[in-house]
Amino acid sequence: MPNRILLDEARLEAGWARSVGVTIENGAITEVVPRAPQDYGPRMGGRAIPGMPNLHSHLFQRAMAGLAETRGPASDSFWTWREVMYGFLARLSPEDVEAIAAQAMMEMLEGGFTALCEFQYLHHAPDGSAYANPAEMAERIAAAAAETGVGLTLLPVFYAHGGFGPVPAAEGQRRFVSDRDSYARLLEASADALIGLPDSRLGVAPHSLRAATGEEISHLLALRPQGPVHIHVAEQVAEVEACLAWCGARPVQHLLDTQPVDRRWCLIHATQMEASETEALSRSGAVAGLCPITEANLGDGFFDAMSFAGPWGVGSDSNVEITAPGELRMLEYGQRLLHRARNVLARGEGSSTGASLYEAALAGGAQASGRALGRIAPGARADLVWLETGSELDDYVFVRGARAIRRVMVGGRVVVEQGRHQARDRIAARFRAVMERLRG
Repeated sequence: MPNRILLDEARLEAGWARSVGVTIENGAITEVVPRAPQDYGPRMGGRAIPGMPNLHSHLFQRAMAGLAETRGPASDSFWTWREVMYGFLARLSPEDVEAIAAQAMMEMLEGGFTALCEFQYLHHAPDGSAYANPAEMAERIAAAAAETGVGLTLLPVFYAHGGFGPVPAAEGQRRFVSDRDSYARLLEASADALIGLPDSRLGVAPHSLRAATGEEISHLLALRPQGPVHIHVAEQVAEVEACLAWCGARPVQHLLDTQPVDRRWCLIHATQMEASETEALSRSGAVAGLCPITEANLGDGFFDAMSFAGPWGVGSDSNVEITAPGELRMLEYGQRLLHRARNVLARGEGSSTGASLYEAALAGGAQASGRALGRIAPGARADLVWLETGSELDDYVFVRGARAIRRVMVGGRVVVEQGRHQARDRIAARFRAVMERLRG
């Protein structure tokens, strides 16, 4: 049966509107009526905005947040952080992954993210052997999504090599590695894992140019001719240097020259681009997947968003901190530092920077998700976030952050009330038990 609600205020595509009637059927919005009569449906106070898609995450890394913040004897970098990650994940069981995923998803919902693109590359047992069910870990992710209510785009990762050339995978990567045949089985089993999860999507994700050859990437595209394609690219200077040594081209330029990059693609990070690559990526229609908090944490560098004319969105990546407004704030502040200017990503003179950031990330995140998200409009998923009465998007992004969130709805179902997830106690207790064992 359709569900009708009356919003005090809502951020529609034309701007703020009062007394907005919304009809929801099977999790999607079927009608939006500005200035609706007061008897349209139950009144829901506050200011409703579309929920933000999180276009890039590694859920299991939520459990290692803070573990790599001690300086080692050598110069710390992404590469030393990666060694810490390899050592940590060796101890994770499927049950651990489900508990960690539920905790991270719950925090995403409380932090303003209502949908998730999970870049899932932890596939195998600690010794590298395959589970009897190729999608054992994917099923755990799907179970956590069902428990928390977050919308899911699952991106099983193809990871075959340890570097350009290609070179063999390292010992720490054994839980990730697939060949073409085992990946095809993983993809098929992952599709089965999503059955019953409302409005879920399945895509493909070559991990990076150093982990998948061009021929292998073409094979993945043939396996899944429709739907999202996500890839890490040009995150680190050392990666760029290795790519140049291997093929004579920089990563983003090589990818654009050798693959049919278009609107279904999402290039994650791309923090190391020259101006010509930025311009070429803008023309491709692909989404730039930005993870500003993680990129700052890892010392990746700045994405030059001021020069980029294509779609972009934000993700929580390593989940060291999970907050939709926080990612947007970090992005804008990074651009201010890079360009020594203020309000860099506002659409133009007189435009709200918070609104410009939020609306751009909604559009890019929806495109990267392959789902109808990011709008309070007919046909869109009924994913809404309610802010305190009087909160503007500038206040939400730059001042109050997630503290301004009062209620979150996903697919027409309220999952957060008064800033607290309905299953917080149960999920948090299970997560604490896992952490006590892992860090004990």
